[in-house]
Formats: sequence, structure tokens, C-alpha cells
Amino acid sequence: MTEKPASRSTKDFLFLYLKGMAMGAADVVPGVSGGTIAFITGIYEELLDTIKGFNLSVLKTLKQEGIKATWQQTNATFLVVLFAGIFTSIISLAKGITYLLDTYPVLLWAFFFGLIVASSVIIARYIKEWNAQNIVAMIAGAAIAFYVTIAAPSQIPDGLIYIFLAGMIAICAMILPGISGSFILLLLGAYATVLGSISGLVDGLKAMDIPMITDFGINIAVFIGGCLVGIIAFSNFLSWMFKKAYSTTMALLTGFMIGSLNKVWPWKETTQFRINSHGEEVPFLQSNVGPMKFEELYGEPSQLWLAIALCVVGFLVVFIMEKMAAKKG
Repeated sequence: MTEKPASRSTKDFLFLYLKGMAMGAADVVPGVSGGTIAFITGIYEELLDTIKGFNLSVLKTLKQEGIKATWQQTNATFLVVLFAGIFTSIISLAKGITYLLDTYPVLLWAFFFGLIVASSVIIARYIKEWNAQNIVAMIAGAAIAFYVTIAAPSQIPDGLIYIFLAGMIAICAMILPGISGSFILLLLGAYATVLGSISGLVDGLKAMDIPMITDFGINIAVFIGGCLVGIIAFSNFLSWMFKKAYSTTMALLTGFMIGSLNKVWPWKETTQFRINSHGEEVPFLQSNVGPMKFEELYGEPSQLWLAIALCVVGFLVVFIMEKMAAKKG
């Protein structure tokens, strides 16, 4: 499952970059996890092990053997290429995905629903035995993820300390299959701030507006700082779980995936709205309804058959990605 070739060709790095873009696209959407994409494309454990490798021994290697040896020890090229893909996707797709969520929510959620169903099936394959411990772990994971999807989002003020803490918490979710880092940000009340800062920085750079670049750049830098602290600490714990209780960990992750399906159910009823940073009224609290009920509530077609078709497409995309990753592994 883990992709750890001794050396990578230019083609390998191109595919790694594309995997990063897929992770970035997933992380932009509240309800979909970049960790899911990392897992099904075969780079999940390498990502954890690489992040875990950033410890005090790196400083020792840097001092005694220099930059080249340190670069190789930390698998830095892997991280640079992967995160370049992630950041490219986030910057370029943030507005596009937001548009699709606003314009074609049923169809987009249907696609992601199929993606997550397929991902949960793939992850479940790695559970080596179905004993009581693993079944309990899967049920617990499903319960935790389900609770996260029904928790009411917060609207706490977005100060720099809070943005740092939100980054620490959200990044842990982002590397967990089935737990959406974007949705955690939404629950913490920091989603609009972070996404708005990214969009604002891009606009500021285009206009060469120094105050905009400074204000939004500080927000992003603080958020990234929180992410770095959180991911280094959490990756060590998760890597330890993989080594000590592999099947139980996989059962827990499978549960996360199953529980998260509640969030990506295509047909929703909005029960409460909020005003976003642009002064627009957007959904705040939603509950799931059936396709027919959706038509009754909104007087719009449920797009049931097209939604089913996109669900199947999402399902197949995951298995194609997994097959391609397996061939390269």
C-alpha cells in the first residue's frame, strides 16, 4: 500500500503532484478529507512517516552532514512536490468548488458520496481480522464522525491565536481519512476566515495591494504555523497506531469514513442561515431529507438519476485511482 520507491522519475513526481492537487481539492470541501485521497492513491503511510521524520535528529544531520543529507533524510522532495500540488489546487480551485457547491450542490455531493463509499470499502480491505476489538473501533469511529457532521458550527471571533489553534486541530483531521479538515474549520468558526484569507491574498497579489497582502498573508502564515505544529505531533501518534495496532486503526478509519457519509448526503434542508464575509446569506445548519421531500420543500427537481450517475462515477474514480496506485506500488 505504501509507495516508497528508492528513486522517483519525472513521471512519478508528476503523478505525485497530481495526487497533491486531488488532496487539495478534497480539503477545500467541508465534508471530504484529503487524507482519503492520500490513502487511496497509496501515499498515506509515506506521508505520515515523512512528517514524523522531522525531529531533533534532523538538526544533528544538518550540522554534521549538511543540507543534501538532511534533504534526503527528511524525504523533502516528496513533501515539496506533494504540498505544491495541494497549495496549487487550494488556490486555483477554492473559488471554483465554492461555485459548484452553491450552483450544483446535489450533484457535487452525490459525486463525493460515491467517492467516500468506495474509499470506505477500500480501507476496510486492510482490516486483517474482524474481532470484537476491531468492530468496536469501527463503530466508535463511525459515531465520532457522525457526531462531527451534526455538531452546530461555531461563530467565534477570528483572532490570530484562535486561527493558530484552528490550524492545529484542523490539520489533524485533514490527514485522517473520513474526517474533513474543512468541516472542522467550519465547526470552529474559522472556515470563512481561512478561505477568505486565501482568496484575499490572491486578489491582493493580483492588484499588488500591500495592505491586503500583509493582512491576509499574516492570517495564512499563522494558520500554517498551527498546521505545522499539529501535523508533526499528530503524525507521530498516528504512525505509532499503525505499527502497534494496524487492523484496529484501519477499522477506526473505516468507521470515520462511514460516519462522514451523513455530511455528504446530497439532499438537504437548510434550517438556519448565516451572513458570510461578503454580506451574503448562506446555509448554516442543514438536515438530510429524501429526494422526494427535497422536491416538496424547494419545488425543484431532485435530479435523482443524474445524482446516482455521478455517485457511481465517484465510486469508479476511487477504484481506478486505487488500481493505478497499486500498479505503481
